[in-house]
Amino acid sequence: MHPGPSHSTPAALQPPSSHYENFPVASVLCPPRLRPAIAAIYWFARTADDIADEGDARPAQRLQDLAAIREDLFAAAEDRPGSGRWPGVFGALQPVIAEFDLPAPLLADLLSAFEQDVVKQRYATEAELLDYCHRSADPVGRLLLHLYGVHDAQSLDQSDNICSALQLINFWQDLGVDIPRGRIYIPRELWAAHGVDEAQLMAREVNPATTNLIAACAHAARARMLKGLELPARVAGRLGGFDGWRAALELRCVIQGGLRILDKMEAIDHRTLARRPKLGAWDAVVIFWKALFA
Repeated sequence: MHPGPSHSTPAALQPPSSHYENFPVASVLCPPRLRPAIAAIYWFARTADDIADEGDARPAQRLQDLAAIREDLFAAAEDRPGSGRWPGVFGALQPVIAEFDLPAPLLADLLSAFEQDVVKQRYATEAELLDYCHRSADPVGRLLLHLYGVHDAQSLDQSDNICSALQLINFWQDLGVDIPRGRIYIPRELWAAHGVDEAQLMAREVNPATTNLIAACAHAARARMLKGLELPARVAGRLGGFDGWRAALELRCVIQGGLRILDKMEAIDHRTLARRPKLGAWDAVVIFWKALFA
């Protein structure tokens, strides 16, 4: 799960490149002892995501580089020397793996999703897309719960629902960005159900059929997010004290941030093929207020 509403991150914890984020990491609400660990995980994920998405490298080169960072990940997990290609990433991540016994397979799941992005641009079914979310988003929430010492099955399930919902919300928010790159994350089975074809999506046509399709996707994402509403209270109970209170508030901000994007999508009649809703300063105030009194 991407922690928190927008907060500035100390320079030493900044990710390697600048990106707009709905849910930036290592906010002031996180327990201070965990901020370097959360930032290290984010730095690793952001670097690997950039390998998959940024620049003009050919797919074969992207896959080769992702394989190389995977080898370095398991070298770090086993306290072996790596390639040295990403010293900042693994210089921060390796001690975190050792200190918290961080599960390397969860980090490797992220790499699997990034590799899939290189070679797969269409999804036939919702089950296919949710499998992608299970590797691209859910590991982040599970890693955060691991840092919090929360391991029970119910909490993990609630975390997965929040994280998959955030990933889906990001997809529906970013249709106008992803489609020009050739990626359509809306499953093909949903196109047919709403009378939409690929040509309409590739042309980013805004019409009743496409907006109804996006509205249905947004509604499903909201329902999935709401399945995780009890997680903050569970984390607060596990950590206890002030750390538990602010960790719970952080998670409530995550949830409210996702719901706020859905509200902004609804406000523009789900016309995200043409317009990308973003969170601003006033939205951060609303998110925090709602989270505080949730």
